[in-house]
Amino acid sequence: MEPSERGYSPNKDNYAKRLRRIEGQVRGIAKMIEEDKYCIDVLTQISAVNSAMQSVALGLLDEHLGHCVSHAVAEGGEEAEAKLAEASAAIARLVRS
Repeated sequence: MEPSERGYSPNKDNYAKRLRRIEGQVRGIAKMIEEDKYCIDVLTQISAVNSAMQSVALGLLDEHLGHCVSHAVAEGGEEAEAKLAEASAAIARLVRS
């Protein structure tokens, strides 16, 4: 599969924008630590970053299932089995995190 054929390609700019926003939030958390901000305030910001990252991850997973996995399943065979196993492992990693 060519890189231009990724399931998230149509939304690549949106994902990049969201990740830059998250990056800014993480820098803000580091600054809060440097400035000795209240623990609960820091934890609240960490929770927001975790939620934002999970949102990005779920969006990517949804697009992977809708594009890469569905194409492999339509073709069948070993590639389909491999893509389903790969998606299952990715879901398990997300659930554990």
